[in-house]
Amino acid sequence: ELALSSMGKLLAKQNKAKELANLIKSIRPFLGIVSKAKASKIVRELVDTFLDMGSKTGLEIPLCLECIEWAKSEKRTFLTQALEARLILLYHSNGDYTQALNTVNRVLKELKKMDDKQLLMEVQLSESKVYHTLGNVPKARAALTSARTTANSIYVPPKLQSALDMQSGILHGEEKDFKTAFSYFYEAFEGYDSVEHPFALDGLKYMLLSKIMLGAPDDVQSLLTGKMGLKYSGRGIDAMKAIADAGKKRDISIFNETIAEYDDELKKDPVVQNHLKALYDNLLEKNLVRIIEPYSRVQIAHVAETISLPYDIVEKKLSQIILDKKFSGILDQGSGVLIVYDGSESDQTYTYALDTITHMGKVVDVLFKKAQKLS
Repeated sequence: ELALSSMGKLLAKQNKAKELANLIKSIRPFLGIVSKAKASKIVRELVDTFLDMGSKTGLEIPLCLECIEWAKSEKRTFLTQALEARLILLYHSNGDYTQALNTVNRVLKELKKMDDKQLLMEVQLSESKVYHTLGNVPKARAALTSARTTANSIYVPPKLQSALDMQSGILHGEEKDFKTAFSYFYEAFEGYDSVEHPFALDGLKYMLLSKIMLGAPDDVQSLLTGKMGLKYSGRGIDAMKAIADAGKKRDISIFNETIAEYDDELKKDPVVQNHLKALYDNLLEKNLVRIIEPYSRVQIAHVAETISLPYDIVEKKLSQIILDKKFSGILDQGSGVLIVYDGSESDQTYTYALDTITHMGKVVDVLFKKAQKLS
């Protein structure tokens, strides 16, 4: 058992995914002569080691399905369900969300009949991830709440606790509560860092992203000072530092240059990409308002040239800002000119008068009821 575990870890360290997959298949005769509990432990450990490599050889789903079939034929129910829990994440990362949800529903029904709360929590967490990717935040939040409720009654290993915290942070980020999201990402980072898991880097990236979205880019550099910055230095962290610098300078051109330079690091992570869109819109808005503030009448072409963006994008964004009442003005599309008005404060007298009348009406109603009781 120890030799197989060591060999699996060695092959994973050397990034030999195909050799590790072959090892998992070749040990089945040996598994028949050891106890069921030990055999299940060996298979699960080797499969976890193989899948944690993240090598994307295309063997992941077929190998997992093959192991599930073997476990079913050997009537090893717990192992079958543990492997199916991993299969859900594989379907999720592969973009097969229908299969992932179908597997979730089937496994949840089976697990509720048994008393394996840790596995139940893992499946509920996977369900939350699938719904989040599909954009169904309420269902993702409900699944995560179920997972946390289950976790409260059992011991949760650091790696699994970190996964829960990471998902909580992501969902808080979706709700624009980046202060709470940062706290969860920090917990997730510390947990993954304690077991030296590669997801610790993602936790640190999301911490930096939260600070950027909170409008505190200066905090990014302070977070990266010391051992943390040295241990996880690389292009992923450099990308977040560059984004923070663009946010600090409120410069859309630096932001676009950073996106182009770190395209792989930023666009391949759906969480980062999602929030960068919001940050881009915010920066663009601030840049446009800063450019048009000194003018009462300005050509849209001049604004587009100043900000180095296509004319139609600038025109569309200006119309959106006007509709959102970020500033007063009109677009004269015939002459391609933006006419800016001085912002006038709205007169609240009418609103206050209506509020006063409403409150007086309530007072009169109360007095009328008291008068009726006296009579």
